[in-house]
Amino acid sequence: MSAEPLETIEIETAPNPRASVIWMHGLGADGNDFAPLADEIELPVAVRYIFPHAPMMPVSINGGYVMRAWYDISDAAIRREDEDGVRASQQSVEVLLAREKSRGIGASRIVLAGFSQGGAIALHTGLRHGERLAGIMALSTYVPLAGRLAAEANPANRGVPIFMAHGTHDPMIQVARAQASRDLLRQLGYAVEWSEYPMEHSVCPQEIADIGAWLARVLA
Repeated sequence: MSAEPLETIEIETAPNPRASVIWMHGLGADGNDFAPLADEIELPVAVRYIFPHAPMMPVSINGGYVMRAWYDISDAAIRREDEDGVRASQQSVEVLLAREKSRGIGASRIVLAGFSQGGAIALHTGLRHGERLAGIMALSTYVPLAGRLAAEANPANRGVPIFMAHGTHDPMIQVARAQASRDLLRQLGYAVEWSEYPMEHSVCPQEIADIGAWLARVLA
C-alpha cells in the first residue's frame, strides 16, 4: 500500500466552495461512479465533491484479480477482515481530509461518504477522526473491524450525524449485517439516521433525494 496521495476527481458546484464531500466508491469501481450525482443533488451551499480512486490491488474473492479496492475481501460473508488494508485506506483518507483543511475547509464542513467498501472506510475513518466532521454517509455497507470501534472511536465525533441506507434485497451485503452495524452504533451512543429501500446493491432515486435532504441539513 502506497502512502502516495490518492488520485481524485473534483467537482465544485460553484466558485469558492464552503464545504467538501469526500465520497468513496465500491469494490471494482472508481471515482467516476458517483461523480454524476454532483449535478443531481442541489444544495444551498457551494460544495467541492472529491471522488477518490481506490488503489489497485489483488482481490482474493475474485481469484486475485487486480482491481480498485479499499481493502481485500477473502470470503463472501466478509468474516475474515483485512485489517491492514482497512487501516491503510484510513490513512489515505486522512491525507484527503488534511488537504481540504489546508484549502480552508474545516473538519466541521466536511462530509465523509461512501458506498459499500467505500462506506465502510467512511465509517471507519470518520468515527476515529480527531476533529468533529459535518457528517458520515454510509450507503449499502457495514462497520468494519466492529470489535475495535468502542476502544478506537474518537470522542470528537461522538455526536456526528450518520446517514446509513441499504437495499432490502442486497445480495452482496445482507441487510441484516447493515442493521447489526446500525444497532452497534446506536448502542455506542451514535445518532444514526437509517433508511432502507426495495433495491439490491445499488442506489435508487428516492435514496438520492434522501441523501440530498440530509446533506443540505448537515451542511446548512
